[in-house]
Amino acid sequence: MELRWSATDFGNRVATELRALQERLCDALGALDGTPFGSDLWLREQGGGGVARTLAGGPLFEKGGVMYSAINGAPLPEVALRENPELSGRETYFATGVSLILHPRSPHVPTVHFNVRYFEAGGTFWFGGGMDLTPYYPRREDCIHFHRTLKACCDRFDPAYYPRFKAACDRYFYLRHRREPRGIGGIFFNTLKDDRERTLAYILALGAAFLEAYVPIAERRRGEPYGERERAFQCYRRGRYVEFNLLYDQGTLFGLQSGGRAESILVSLPPQVEWRYDWRPEPGSPEERLTREFLPPQDWAAAE
Repeated sequence: MELRWSATDFGNRVATELRALQERLCDALGALDGTPFGSDLWLREQGGGGVARTLAGGPLFEKGGVMYSAINGAPLPEVALRENPELSGRETYFATGVSLILHPRSPHVPTVHFNVRYFEAGGTFWFGGGMDLTPYYPRREDCIHFHRTLKACCDRFDPAYYPRFKAACDRYFYLRHRREPRGIGGIFFNTLKDDRERTLAYILALGAAFLEAYVPIAERRRGEPYGERERAFQCYRRGRYVEFNLLYDQGTLFGLQSGGRAESILVSLPPQVEWRYDWRPEPGSPEERLTREFLPPQDWAAAE
């Protein structure tokens, strides 16, 4: 089987670069876990398809996926039209992207998400993407490291990127029905239409920045001891992750609205999760500190 799609020459190059990025991420994260990622090629009737690289049951990552797709479709799904209403009724689009989600086994290692994507439709193009960190028992130095790494990458391309994309991330990864953020944020951007070559370089640089931002945190925290209490809290907070991804996440909605492959779309969901009725953490507990001290948006890159 072979992936075949229709795109401009530039779109084809983006697709090739993102497929290579998927492999680099899987090589690095598989080495970190000590478990190789599996590979599953899937095809799409309208054109294109994807490669699902997944890991389950590893010593570090309980579940992880690094998903690649390059697809044609028509019409543009509703979630994409919200940012591009002028493209309503266009017949064909091309979309390619890499989306990563890691659910670590240890409650001391944060869940992390990373995504970059490119669209062509109606003679126009745009990029999107971002990454965010969702800790359960956060450490201040880890939050600072994550955000400073992202800021350094953004600043190489445009000093306005980080403050603009961080604010967008704080708005986006927010559970409106709970009135709380999902995690400590990161960056998020949609419909970025700057110079194509420069923006392609930027999203590829973000792939390297993701590893620089996350791998040191995972290495520092993977050996810290935990018990049933910490594991139960991790499963409880994972419920918030599920709620966001099924209710609000644009990537999930785009995949489902475009008739995508459900197994690849829903790989973002954690393997174990728990909901408790009206549960409240004990005042002053580590669990209470998460929502009181870490989840409110703050300038982590400038923190001491």
